[in-house]
Amino acid sequence: MTERVDFYVLKSAAARQRLAFACRLTEKAYLKDLSVVIVNDTLADAQALDDLLWTFNERSFIPHKVCVDEHSMDPATKVHLAALPVALESAPSLSLHAKAVHAAILSETLELADSLLHQAVKDIEATLFERVLDRLRAQLPELVDRILREHAAAQEDPQDHG
Repeated sequence: MTERVDFYVLKSAAARQRLAFACRLTEKAYLKDLSVVIVNDTLADAQALDDLLWTFNERSFIPHKVCVDEHSMDPATKVHLAALPVALESAPSLSLHAKAVHAAILSETLELADSLLHQAVKDIEATLFERVLDRLRAQLPELVDRILREHAAAQEDPQDHG
């Protein structure tokens, strides 16, 4: 099975809105029978999310567990809430500092966006250039014909242009 990590950047900085979003997303993942680990900055944040998961939707039930240390992760439970130090201890491959990970993701995202934007500009320029050439090809015969007629008319009546 392929493991997947998703990051979300929310418009609102309000804690209540972030927690409500986390609850809805957790419910969606749980209903798809996915395993979820929500890493919080502190154990207090994990406990606040714990309280909200029990009450955010009266028609929903999301069994979950707050992990206070690396030994409290239960493989039978699909949703775990942990504070950052606990999450790092229980997953040695994630032994990176959250700010460093965030900075790396942000940096790579900005580089990718910059690269994609530059390519989009090149694509737009190429498309516009092609349109200009198509218009030129379409209008050139008429332009040449008009100029030839004007010059032919001038040749026939030289006193009008002299």
